[in-house]
Amino acid sequence: MNPWPIVRAFLVRHRWAALAFVFLVAAGVSLAVALISQERALRTGSARAADRFDLIVAAPGSQTDVLLTAVFLRPGTTKLLQPEVTVRLLNDKRAAFVAPIGFGDSHRGAPIVGTTSQLVTHLSNELQEGRVFARREEAVVGAASPMKVGETFQPTHGIPRDGNPEEDADPHEHGAMITVVGRMKPTGSPWDSAIMVPVELVWQLHSLPDGHEEGSEAVGPPFDQAWTPGVPAAVVRPTTIAAAYQLRNAYTTNESMAFFPAEALTRLYSVMGDLRQLMSLLAIVTQALVLMAIMMGVLLLFRFLVPQLITLRALGAPRLFIAAIAWGFTATLVLAGVLLGLGAGYGLSYGVSQWLAADTGVELTPTLASSEYLIAASILATGWILALLPAYVVQRRSLAISLAES
Repeated sequence: MNPWPIVRAFLVRHRWAALAFVFLVAAGVSLAVALISQERALRTGSARAADRFDLIVAAPGSQTDVLLTAVFLRPGTTKLLQPEVTVRLLNDKRAAFVAPIGFGDSHRGAPIVGTTSQLVTHLSNELQEGRVFARREEAVVGAASPMKVGETFQPTHGIPRDGNPEEDADPHEHGAMITVVGRMKPTGSPWDSAIMVPVELVWQLHSLPDGHEEGSEAVGPPFDQAWTPGVPAAVVRPTTIAAAYQLRNAYTTNESMAFFPAEALTRLYSVMGDLRQLMSLLAIVTQALVLMAIMMGVLLLFRFLVPQLITLRALGAPRLFIAAIAWGFTATLVLAGVLLGLGAGYGLSYGVSQWLAADTGVELTPTLASSEYLIAASILATGWILALLPAYVVQRRSLAISLAES
């Protein structure tokens, strides 16, 4: 005999109670899945954003602050490298290129970053549209910038914080008129929304030496020792792995610090280890609550089924057939809740990722990995085992006692 037609009829008859049970299981599963998935998306996204930054040199201080400033373009309070260290670094022949990073201006909330064309090309792996800047009044925009190639604008003094164009921004505009000449390919980092200009323009707009002798309109290296100011940070592209370690050792002094962003991220992740443990603990607690809910739901649903199951027993249905109906009803609800929870968990993680990406500029791509499927499988297995309890009770219970109590 096939118990599934009867199970389907029970599901239809008790659909509201069944839906409530399914949504309860799905809510717990989705929270556990979203917590684990989002933590992994944050790690993967931040690592991808820093992947093309081989070596960073800055003034001694917090590597995390410099990392947030240079890679994630978050305004900070980093000190400037001394000019003599800056010019020596920018002209170092052991590197394929050294690109200074300068800040101080913005346009419609987007930070304007002063650097060199080599860094733009390196980060973008060739441009999506147009060309790199060749003159001081030219700019390349990130892939997500609303500005178009050929558009002109005037930079605004100040850098917005936390996406607020008015905060920390001086409403007056510089006199320079800048033309957009190129657009980068997507990088999955805050640089997708930034505006890149020659670092000489940033120095010039802030009444600093522009890296070249007076009257020169040159752009990019080599930089003149007598006319180069300090910079918050510089990105170094070594020629070889050996050269990378040589440069890191050479610029790890009392006057400067050099570090690999990947190492700084690893240390940052270790600091965030407590947060990951907390998220894992929350996931475990959520699973425990789901299992308790399944246990209570099984008992409540069993109360709904008792009269119908007793009737079937009285009509001569075999005990194993009755047990299959009792187990199949609850097991189907648990399966539906787990599958819905997996989908909802991914959707929740995706929504949070989109919100964080809009706020930070870091591309976050949540995925479901083995840990999430293991959580779902463990809840499903436990639910199916608990579903055996009503089936066992129905099979072992005396029909006379059941009829007397019904």
